Amino acid sequence: MTSENRRTGAAPDDSTAEESDGAPDHEVTTESDSGHRVAADGTPGPGVAADGGSDRTVPVDDGPDREAAGDDRSEREVAEIVGRLAEPGDMDGAERRKLLGRLTKSLARGAKRAKASGESRGRWLTDVFMAVAPRIPIRDLQTLSEHHHGLTSEALADDLVRTATKATMAVGAIGGAVAAAEFAAPPLLLSAPAQLVAETLVVAAIEVKLIAELHEVYGIQVPGTGSQRAMAFAMAWSKQRGVDPMAPGTMTVALGTAAKTALRNRLMRTLGRHLTTFGPFLTGAVAGGFLNRAATKKLGEVVRADLRVHRALPPGKS
Repeated sequence: MTSENRRTGAAPDDSTAEESDGAPDHEVTTESDSGHRVAADGTPGPGVAADGGSDRTVPVDDGPDREAAGDDRSEREVAEIVGRLAEPGDMDGAERRKLLGRLTKSLARGAKRAKASGESRGRWLTDVFMAVAPRIPIRDLQTLSEHHHGLTSEALADDLVRTATKATMAVGAIGGAVAAAEFAAPPLLLSAPAQLVAETLVVAAIEVKLIAELHEVYGIQVPGTGSQRAMAFAMAWSKQRGVDPMAPGTMTVALGTAAKTALRNRLMRTLGRHLTTFGPFLTGAVAGGFLNRAATKKLGEVVRADLRVHRALPPGKS
């Protein structure tokens, strides 16, 4: 083997190996100049690092990759749970409470990592929601009508708003009850912020879903890919308005700093609203449910008024 091969770790070429007479067919080790044991082919012996410098085991530093994989799994878990909680239909309270608990734990882990990296809570919450938004399930007009007993036009829009208000009210009531219980038990208070973040994300997802599906009912098509449309609806939620597809920059604005700031501000205002659930047990649950119901109903009314400007609908089949 040449000195070049020994330095780079490359194997000698075939011709050199064949010309070598009497080479032993078992491993032979020799002492290198540094005193380490080296095999005959130039590779380090047992217990010797690949660089020949130390006989201690050298751990592989895969920390960043491991953290990235963990973040990705966490995002998928959060999106999956939020998507299930945002689905229409009657979910029993026990199941909703269980899912909210899982979401809280996952978000608590994410918040801990964000804090370790020096990331602010508002920016972290915005990033989490931007990862969740494209995964919110949005139904087309035909599916919406089928799921709402054949309703169409304004009657269908009425039912969508009614269903969304019931969903956010249920989340607020359960979240309020949990928060109030934690308020009554000081040792558990540390987990309350993550629980409030979980409630905020679910309510935001339900309302973004409502906005998107109202656009389907009113026939207002928002152009772009699935992710672009999801962000357009998220931005509409941050402004509490409908999307104007004719406005210039409807799709590109979703990527701007100002748009992200608006989304962060809306999320933090929603989070602040949920802080009112810290009170005696029943008042916390009632306040959480009532405030969410009122906010979602008002949002539905404002968005529908915006959409009627572009397309008025008949009363519809009821």
